[in-house]
Order: sequence, then C-alpha cells, then structure tokens
Amino acid sequence: MIKTNNISFTFKEFDTVEELESSDRELVKSASEAALNAYAPYSGFRVGAAVRLASGIIVTGSNVENAAFPSGICAERNALSNASANHPGNIPMVLAVAAITEAGNSYEPVSPCGNCRQVIAEEEIRSGKSIRIILSSKNKIQVIEQGGDLLPLQFSRNNLPVTPC
Repeated sequence: MIKTNNISFTFKEFDTVEELESSDRELVKSASEAALNAYAPYSGFRVGAAVRLASGIIVTGSNVENAAFPSGICAERNALSNASANHPGNIPMVLAVAAITEAGNSYEPVSPCGNCRQVIAEEEIRSGKSIRIILSSKNKIQVIEQGGDLLPLQFSRNNLPVTPC
C-alpha cells in the first residue's frame, strides 16, 4: 500500500533586523561582522555565522574557500566546530547567518547548505536542544525555531548499524 506523507514547517519573517529582540540583533550583527572575515577569493560570496551558547557566549565563524573546492568550510560549520572545540558542554541555542557579496548584504536570506544542515541537526541530537536559526538579509529576516526543520528525514545514528560492544 502506498502512503502519501507531507512535510512542512512554519517560520517567522521580519522586514528588518530592528524588529528582532536585542539579543537576536546582536547575534545578526556578529554574523555580519564574521562575514567580513571570510576568505572567499573564488566566489566573492562571504558568509558569517554567529552562535549564542547557553552561557550567553557568542562564537563566530566565516566561510573559508580553498582552490580544491571540497576542502573549504562553511561559516555555520566553522562556528559550530569552534563552539564545540573551545566551549565543550556549552550548548548552542541560536545560530545567525549573514552573507555579503560585492554589492553588500545579500538581498535574500541565505539558508545553510546540506552539509551544514546535517551538522546542525546532529548538534541538536547531541545536546537534546533545538537550535533556533536566524537567516538575515537586506530585505528580510527569517527565524526558524529548530534547525531540524531545515533537514527533514535527516540521517542520524538510528540509520547506522548496531554493533555489539
């Protein structure tokens, strides 16, 4: 028997960053500043990410391109890895993403790539807490309440074979 299923999620959209709470505005500003530090000589597309940890600490990351394209790293994974390595046990609560091109801030929000979505989803599983995602741009801000919404039917440890200890 064939079943048809539907996957959907709801997110909030704001016209400007000024409509966000002050702590979210601060995070978006940190992500935008991190984008300025990106190394993007090939694409010219600079992305910054900022993660607010449970303690209130903000950790940033930016994309780093490489001539061997698969060797680069995205801003989101850079920030989450930085947080994990330097603040173990301090759970990521909110992740803001901002992108800058030669023309300035991106006109539309830039959503995390598939690799980053998988890393965000794994971090939520690891911590047992949702990570709220803020995608900022010149024309609007999108707020997604949990990163897992960006990757339905995600690969997880439940997909791995069970091996005896």
